[in-house]
Amino acid sequence: MVSPPETRDETFKKQDRILSRQIFRRVYEQGHKFRAQYFTAFVLPNLEKKSRVGITATRKTGNSVKRNRSRRLIREVFRKNKWRVPPSVDIVINVKSSMAEACYDDIEKDFVRFLETNNSPEKKWSLERSK
Repeated sequence: MVSPPETRDETFKKQDRILSRQIFRRVYEQGHKFRAQYFTAFVLPNLEKKSRVGITATRKTGNSVKRNRSRRLIREVFRKNKWRVPPSVDIVINVKSSMAEACYDDIEKDFVRFLETNNSPEKKWSLERSK
């Protein structure tokens, strides 16, 4: 397991987000799908130096309060655990309806488990896998 660096960047800047529809579609179409308890993630290596995250919460998730809470929780989990995310990947997270009722700790454990199991040496996210 990787230990956290001494000085961690725990900000969530615009360059850490996937904003354009074109990139969302590319990650959906070419990325690898991973299921977790509270979300489904699509991962695609990118050519940039930074990892980025995009979040989608459909109306199936619940009303706007539940959707926004789910997005806030995922942003916070990503921000706090950015050092665990491998560099140069785009991650699109589709929120499941169960996330709206979950607490932060459960979601963070699910996210860390997702990163550890799918970024192990035998399942390493790489540019070769996406071709």
